Amino acid sequence: MSHTPEQLATWARSIKDWGRALGFAEVRVADIDLSAASGHLQQWLADGFHGQMAFMAAHGSMRTHPEQLVPGTVRVISARMDYLPRQSSEDWRLHEHRRLNDPSAAVISVYARGRDYHKVLRSRLQQLAEQIADTVGPIGYRVFSDSAPVMEVELAQKSGLGWRGKHTLLLNRESGSMFFLGEIYTDLPLPVDQAVSAHCGDCTACIDICPTQAIIGPYRLDARRCISYLTIELKESIPVELRPLMGNRIYGCDDCQLVCPWNKFAQRSPLPDFDIREGLDHVTLIELFQWSEQVFNQRLAGSPIRRIGHVRWLRNIAVALGNAADHQRGDASIVHALRTRLDHASDLVREHVLWALNRHGAD
Repeated sequence: MSHTPEQLATWARSIKDWGRALGFAEVRVADIDLSAASGHLQQWLADGFHGQMAFMAAHGSMRTHPEQLVPGTVRVISARMDYLPRQSSEDWRLHEHRRLNDPSAAVISVYARGRDYHKVLRSRLQQLAEQIADTVGPIGYRVFSDSAPVMEVELAQKSGLGWRGKHTLLLNRESGSMFFLGEIYTDLPLPVDQAVSAHCGDCTACIDICPTQAIIGPYRLDARRCISYLTIELKESIPVELRPLMGNRIYGCDDCQLVCPWNKFAQRSPLPDFDIREGLDHVTLIELFQWSEQVFNQRLAGSPIRRIGHVRWLRNIAVALGNAADHQRGDASIVHALRTRLDHASDLVREHVLWALNRHGAD
């Protein structure tokens, strides 16, 4: 069925309004030409910077050819959703810095303190797609939320949702980078939006602050050194040389976002889904280390954290407890907590516990 340009333009405006009503901060439209990004992706993979994330190299050319992933696709509706918790204070970044400097604190990336974003975005994108189909008539579409070979940052950049920062995350002048991205692949030939210019200038704050120097240059990230990769994607032992650099970060890392000047404009989410659960903005390492697998699964039901499993959870916390030796070497409560896991069934847990005890000078 053919549609007039006027109809398509009207629908595009309506889609953006419907998206905002569903909790998205902004919705825009991009074409599917990703040829400019293909070379960068192939070089990144060739350099091995994806580490154990085999899914980044899988699926052939589907990642750079949306029409291969979803036949018939001619447009991508790209949406962003703010995730800063509603209860965040005006000086939320100062609070995060204080936590990073408190060796007893368990630091979890802000995005992971509420409900699993995959579920939230996918549900609302599906509602948006169904609303489009109800208005336009039968269309081909598929919704994505970090769930398939989709170059979401590149598509969001093409749509004008922001520009790629030097840390490789998307930046927006009104919202910084504290938002999630989601997409609807569709065969509806909507008018495309224009990309926006970059506004990082000469700033290198994100590169300079990275604890493990994973950002090896502007727009170049070696994921194998990134704390988010080490604590979430890596299934094996954390490289010994990187452990002391991780501090008390046990799930993800926000350092490059906290230091970014644009995040003074970060917006709080209007949704309760991203409210902080289980006190994850002020909990201690020892408290979390004491959680049994049953408690871990119960307390983190519906959380993105649960997907790493209890063993990697303990591995990450053991490293953080070991790093507390930089401030509290030999602390009796830390040593005692670590010793309670010396007989854990997992070799991975025991290895990192022994490393941590060694840092405290304990047998």
